[in-house]
Amino acid sequence: MKDVYTLADLQVWEAVTAAEPVPLRLAVLGDPVAHSASPQMHNAALAECGIAARYCRLHVRPEEFSDALRMLAGKGFIGVNCTIPHKAAALAAVDDADENARRAGGVNTIVFGDHARTRGFSTDGPGLARAVREQLGVELRDMRVLVLGAGGGAGRAVAMHCASAGARALTLINRSVVKLQPLYDAIAADYPREQLALGPWDDAAVAQALDVSDLIVNCSALGMRADDPSPIPAALLSARHLLFDTIYTAARTPLMRAADAAGARSANGLSMLLHQGALSFEHWFRRPAPLEVMRAALTAL
Repeated sequence: MKDVYTLADLQVWEAVTAAEPVPLRLAVLGDPVAHSASPQMHNAALAECGIAARYCRLHVRPEEFSDALRMLAGKGFIGVNCTIPHKAAALAAVDDADENARRAGGVNTIVFGDHARTRGFSTDGPGLARAVREQLGVELRDMRVLVLGAGGGAGRAVAMHCASAGARALTLINRSVVKLQPLYDAIAADYPREQLALGPWDDAAVAQALDVSDLIVNCSALGMRADDPSPIPAALLSARHLLFDTIYTAARTPLMRAADAAGARSANGLSMLLHQGALSFEHWFRRPAPLEVMRAALTAL
């Protein structure tokens, strides 16, 4: 199996995959996608469950997305995951979408049904809730949540899910406050405005938000590189804070190291990726995912 396939490969899929002992029937679509850890996690799950299918990476550019989706439906694929930048396009493309996807404004899991009918789901928010419960021992509904980088796709999904879970308060922080207004309006339609705030990403605004927050969720890309600064300086944190970094890595992220310095508990996005993947597996196969097998595959990376 190749590390990454392309739309050109998909056009001659039968020839490209003729030597594969097990058919490739699941994929993650992204641009870029070579970094994705999903194949290791899902292929371990498929093998554990004795399912005769394999999961691969497909590098699909935005202008290729609709063609790729149409071809996949016709080539016996069970379903796909969609990552950056395709989640919004996936929501627009599917025949049916669940409430989480509609609220998040994007789809990260597609199931191909009979007659090429497509169903879309977002496992981003539910995956976060499961990860926070497992790693930090709290429920979103009991937390005052601060979302950093709320203006992006992941930030929107996280913020919307926190609101729908009934978080005690919700603060949205982004470098461009203007980008937050549509999200603020969408949340405020069903969530008390007096519990909702937004602000710019500067030390003064963040410090003020931290005073009234229990759980901080980083949805920005800051911290993807080991030499990045922490999204929040350690000096602004206290031991009572809980930090969740959606960046997934086996190492401790800059935000987690800042939490360590402040004596605060933290977790990274590896557990969120795990639970998002398990939920995708359950949508595709309507059976429980082998969670510990998937976890072992991710932590072995």
